[in-house]
Amino acid sequence: MSNDLNQEFAGGLVVGLDAGGTRTRVVLAAAEDGRPLGEGAAGPGNALTVPVPRLTDHLVEAIGQAVPEPARARVVAVSGGFAGATAASTEEPGHVNARTALTTALQRLGIPADRIRVRSDIEAAFASAPGTPADGLALVAGTGAVALRITDRRSTATVDGDGWLLGDDGSGFWIGRSAVRAALRMADGRGPATALAGSVGQALGVPAEELPTDGDWSRAHREAYRMHVLPAVMAELPIRLARFAPLVVEAAGKRDAVAEGILDEAADQLTDTVRALAPAPGERVVATGGLLGPEGPLTTPLTDRLHTLGLTLDWVPDGCRGAVALARLAYDGDIR
Repeated sequence: MSNDLNQEFAGGLVVGLDAGGTRTRVVLAAAEDGRPLGEGAAGPGNALTVPVPRLTDHLVEAIGQAVPEPARARVVAVSGGFAGATAASTEEPGHVNARTALTTALQRLGIPADRIRVRSDIEAAFASAPGTPADGLALVAGTGAVALRITDRRSTATVDGDGWLLGDDGSGFWIGRSAVRAALRMADGRGPATALAGSVGQALGVPAEELPTDGDWSRAHREAYRMHVLPAVMAELPIRLARFAPLVVEAAGKRDAVAEGILDEAADQLTDTVRALAPAPGERVVATGGLLGPEGPLTTPLTDRLHTLGLTLDWVPDGCRGAVALARLAYDGDIR
C-alpha cells in the first residue's frame, strides 16, 4: 500500500468486512474502482455469540490494521457482512449488535460512520460473485449448512441453517457426526466394517490394542473401544464433531464404501436444501464454505446433482469482495 494515499488516489475510500464465526477480515478499497489497498484481520465476529464489547475490540483491531490513520477521514462508506446478523429485521439482536459494535469501532478509530451498511455474512458472500449479483440463491456448506434466496441483495427465504441439534444437513458437522456414528455401529455390530472406526478411534486416543484390525475385533475390544469413544466425544462441544469430516474424505479417497456413502448422502442433503427454494433453471447459485471450494469434497457430486436442475455453482472464498462492492453501492446511493 502506498505511503501517501492522498497523492496516489484522488477519490474516497470504502471498507468492506467479513465477520465470521472464527475470524473477522477487513479490506480497504478505492471507492472509484474497488481496488484493494489494505487488509486487516482479528478474532471472531459472530454478532450473536460474541459479546458486543469483544466484537467491538475485534473490529477496531481489524479495521485499524486495514486503514492507516492518515486515510481514515477519507472513508466514505463501510459495509459489513456479519455472521448472526440476519436480514429479517434491523431490530433483530444480531443486526443491532453488529451495528452497535461497528459504529463504536469506527468512532474509536476516527472513521466517519454516516454510511454504514450491515448485512449477513451470507448476503456479503453472495455479492462477492462476479458482477455483484442482486438476485439468486446462496449456499453455505462448511461447518454448518444453509441456503438463502436473495432478492435485491437481501435474503427473502431461508432453508436449514438450523444448527447442529436440529439441522445443518450435509454440513461438515453432519459429516463428522456420521463418521462417529458409523464407527460406533461397527463396534456394536449394527453397521458394516469401515476404516472410519480406526481413524476416529485414533483421533480420540483409543489405545492401539482396542482398535479394529484386519483380523478379529473381539467383543471385549469393541466394548473397550465404545467405552473410550463415547466419553471422549461427550466431553467436547457437539460442534467439534465437524473435525472428523476430513477423516471421511480421506477414507472415501481409499474407496471405503461407508465413507463414500456419507459423502453421497451429504450431497443429496445439500441438493434438497437448494431444491426447497424452488430454483428456476439457469438461476445463479453462489456457494461458499470449505466443502464446496476448488478442492472441496462435495463440489463435484453437488455440481452434478444441481446440473440436473439446470443450475451451476459459482464459488467464492468469503464475503470481503462482496462487502466492498456493497460499500461502493452504498456510497453511490444504489442500496440502502
